[in-house]
Amino acid sequence: MARIAIVGATGAVGTTMLDILTERGHEPSELRLMASSRSAGRVVPTKWGDVTIEDLATADPAGIDIALFSAGGGRSKECGPSFASAGAVVVDNSSAFRMDESVPLIVAQVNDHAVAAHNGIIANPNC
Repeated sequence: MARIAIVGATGAVGTTMLDILTERGHEPSELRLMASSRSAGRVVPTKWGDVTIEDLATADPAGIDIALFSAGGGRSKECGPSFASAGAVVVDNSSAFRMDESVPLIVAQVNDHAVAAHNGIIANPNC
């Protein structure tokens, strides 16, 4: 079981990420939801209990294993590296790292093997 964070949790893609975790039977040992200060403090009911939205700007990424980012390229560039430095594998859904040669661009079922070459951040081609 992994400790998972969804960054951009209140947006359309972030809520879909949460739905997919639920539908596919994932059982995170901890689920953290993060968004902008406008959404911080809101409580979201989930399969694993109520989760309070954290303010991304002040959230401590310590202890997160996987951070699913869908908060826009600016926030990914700003916060993704600090999450990776804290030990999380960042899966970024924005265009922020897609052309970065040090970040593998993973296309599911095409180059899954390339995920082994990550340095804490993984890009995907589109949401």
